[in-house]
Amino acid sequence: MKATVSEIPVVHLIDDDESLRTALRRVISTAGHAVKTYGSAAEFLLAREGSLRGCLVLDVRMPGGASGLELHKALVRQGETLPVIFITGHGDIPMGVQAIKDGAFDFLTKPVESDCLLTTIRDALATEEATCEASDRLREIAARASRLTPAEREVFRHVVEGLANKQIAAELHCSERTVKAHRSQVMSKMGASSLADLVHLSEMLALPAA
Repeated sequence: MKATVSEIPVVHLIDDDESLRTALRRVISTAGHAVKTYGSAAEFLLAREGSLRGCLVLDVRMPGGASGLELHKALVRQGETLPVIFITGHGDIPMGVQAIKDGAFDFLTKPVESDCLLTTIRDALATEEATCEASDRLREIAARASRLTPAEREVFRHVVEGLANKQIAAELHCSERTVKAHRSQVMSKMGASSLADLVHLSEMLALPAA
């Protein structure tokens, strides 16, 4: 299926230096990436609409407003998962190291070499894509689980706990035939081809104990 505009990964470049923004935009777009530029953290936040795809490239220091570090921390608090690539001056390296500890994807020192920047961006976009695919997969599994009846959910829990049909029947005060029927429905609805598949799906869902 062709990606919609909102699904296209975008490199969001945030820097108060207009000449640097222009130069980096040219480098990034020439490499085939969609790119949007912003002169400040506030400008980025005002333009932001919903969840984003892609990655952020931002300067550690942005005079006259929120710094890159402050923006990153704010985004983390909001649950934003976009990879963040910091650009730092040599004097900002300790801050860059702290940014990595706070969850940033990487930090590059000025002057930024084009090849290094593009490699880092490609890695960040690949990481974001994998994260997005994992989130989509989890939502799909959760949707399947939501279609289970209460009885099927009980059987699901007991099956992944390792109980045999006879034991489950005793726990639920029903017949083994009923347990087998529920178990078959669980396997079908969850799209599991084996007990190992079902256990893996349960681990992904982190189903709470009954």
